[in-house]
Amino acid sequence: MQYGWWVAAWWGVMVGQLLAVEPLARPNILWISCEDTSPDLGCYGDKYAVTPNIDRLATEGVRFTRCFTHAGVCAPSRSGLITGCYPPSIGTHHMRCQGVPPVEVRCFPEYLRAAGYYCTNNVKTDYQFEAPPTAWDESSNMADWRGRKTGQPFFSVINFTTSHESQVRDPSPATQKLVAALPASSRHDPAQAPVWSFYPDTSVIRQDIANYYDIVSAMDSQVGEVIERLKTEGLYDDTIIFFWGDHGRGLSRCKRWLYDSGTHAPLIVRVPERWQTIESANRKLSLRELQPGTVNDDLVAFVDFAPTVLTLGGVFPLPEHLQGHVFLSDHKAPPRQYVYGHRDRMDETYDLIRMVRDKRYKYFRNFRHDLSYGQDISYMNQMPMMQEMRRLNAAGKLTDGPAQYFRATKPLEELFDTEADPHELQNLADNPQHRDVLLRLREECQRWMRSTGDLGLIPEAIFDELKRPDAYMSTTRFPQFVEQADPKDANRRMLSFVPSTPGSSIRYALLPTTESKPDANSWNLYTTPFSVTVGQPFAVQASRIGYQKTLPLTWVVGKPFDASPGKDLKPPPPWRDVIQQSGVLDRLLALRQADFLPLDERRVVYRKALDDEHPAVRYWGLWAWTQSPEMQDINAVAERLQGFAANDPDPLVRITAARALAMSTTTNKPIVQLVELVESQPQPAVRLAAITALQDLGEKTRPFASKLLPQPNDSEYVGRIKKALAERWKTSP
Repeated sequence: MQYGWWVAAWWGVMVGQLLAVEPLARPNILWISCEDTSPDLGCYGDKYAVTPNIDRLATEGVRFTRCFTHAGVCAPSRSGLITGCYPPSIGTHHMRCQGVPPVEVRCFPEYLRAAGYYCTNNVKTDYQFEAPPTAWDESSNMADWRGRKTGQPFFSVINFTTSHESQVRDPSPATQKLVAALPASSRHDPAQAPVWSFYPDTSVIRQDIANYYDIVSAMDSQVGEVIERLKTEGLYDDTIIFFWGDHGRGLSRCKRWLYDSGTHAPLIVRVPERWQTIESANRKLSLRELQPGTVNDDLVAFVDFAPTVLTLGGVFPLPEHLQGHVFLSDHKAPPRQYVYGHRDRMDETYDLIRMVRDKRYKYFRNFRHDLSYGQDISYMNQMPMMQEMRRLNAAGKLTDGPAQYFRATKPLEELFDTEADPHELQNLADNPQHRDVLLRLREECQRWMRSTGDLGLIPEAIFDELKRPDAYMSTTRFPQFVEQADPKDANRRMLSFVPSTPGSSIRYALLPTTESKPDANSWNLYTTPFSVTVGQPFAVQASRIGYQKTLPLTWVVGKPFDASPGKDLKPPPPWRDVIQQSGVLDRLLALRQADFLPLDERRVVYRKALDDEHPAVRYWGLWAWTQSPEMQDINAVAERLQGFAANDPDPLVRITAARALAMSTTTNKPIVQLVELVESQPQPAVRLAAITALQDLGEKTRPFASKLLPQPNDSEYVGRIKKALAERWKTSP
């Protein structure tokens, strides 16, 4: 409980500083975001693109040429955007996971709301957790700045899904209508499409590329409509506009990957002349470097967006847990030397890559170098160009760049010179002339992972048990409520709330009657005690990211408030504290550094890992013997594998050992064990690991087909793999 009071006290200090900002010193801020779009725009020099509205915005603002997301796919990318933290640091790195971030993490618009901003989102969230109700004043497909009070500044997000990957292959009626409305000069001839060197040049590939450019043009028309509306409403010269894409183009070998084609995003910022100097009694910001039509070549990371917008909105000091840097104004941090990226589980397939990039060179550390780039992801496989590439690869008709995607394994490290090799096809990791660059970026990758507390080397099935034991989702408890006499008015009371669940936020609504229910416009973010007339009905609700929110509780000022905050039946341990106290992250990083040792020395390191007290270390010890071809020696450890498969307390370690035994022996016992784990485990990530192991076993699983049919209670990704297995058994002899 003392911790709850500490959080409340910190929040009160923060709010007091925010409210000291003069209202006139806060500009409106608008984010216009689009899906799955690289800098394939006219203003970036792309002659095939037709994007007149975005190009015009660039002439009035600053075009950033080196803006990068940390993940080449939407949900992890947006998780970092909304929190200002790298997803592997806060446990939101696996695609479509359900994160439980550390106690200090909030959606950053909450800080703007506390500073007096009206904050709205239209409409996509996709944060790797359910957006808490305190994040936005309104989040809906109708949300914009209209609901704000007179003179209230706004921060609004408008997300356009028109350019999403799915619209390339199967456009919705709305997208079809937008594309059909384009003038003939804005439509793209497949014969003129740019075919990048990682694709084969076929009609199918060209058609998908042309479709992609068509939907980008359609999205551009929507951007134009928003800008025109701002002008019509007299807001254009009072609003700082950010235009950005959530990651790279939604095409094969682009989206989901850490190549520039998946992580390099467009970013244009327009600052009206009126707001190029923001000045009040307690702050002054200069934005004069953002002159119309200029170009900025600094490295910018998506985690930089949150602290930058908070600075523009007058939030001082910035929350200390933010991992990005301010990149605008005279308060900006020194220019970045590096940007970073991560790839973890991608839908139903596991991977583990970390990336470091400076202005020229890019480094990949492939922790699962036993895996192909060309993994089967059912959603990705719906793209016609991916089907075409798989068909040509199966026929042996792919060569050079296009063939690289389907290599059976990845190298341990990759290094690319993005100036000489913009499509990242020539790996320089073994080139002696680039040895110094390789070592510098390898060391920086290690430093970044260590400094951010990167959780990637803790397998998902093990981490999920830390954050949600037995897959139990905790519920936020009702806040503590204090009602005191208002010293200025005997008919009024001072109301204050204190979180009962650490890290939770509170909202309240004043109601006309006790029978009334609060609507979207009646809720207020609770920040400081406030005075209310006796007899006033009100509602209160608490929420914490990654927890179930409380139901709203209605009460009347002046009546006894005796609602219990409730008990958490299975309060989760603070997973970050548990991990830090165990020292496992340092041990894991040191363990995987053994990849660079001679073979005999690696054997010693990984054998020792088998005896570690932490299951993540034991897992990687087993992985070295069962996954890496150059280290395979199953017979030498068969007895130990059987012991791990039967007796290890962690289910993922048992799965890893059982898979290895099933691969190397003819007995069905480990397969039976894997089937039972798919059926019995409460953790979805454990079931996914078990079904993935069965998928890897190929024909050995056929006798168990009847036990692995899709079930209504399967998670989405387990269901996808079961469906793929059923198709394999049906079509193969």
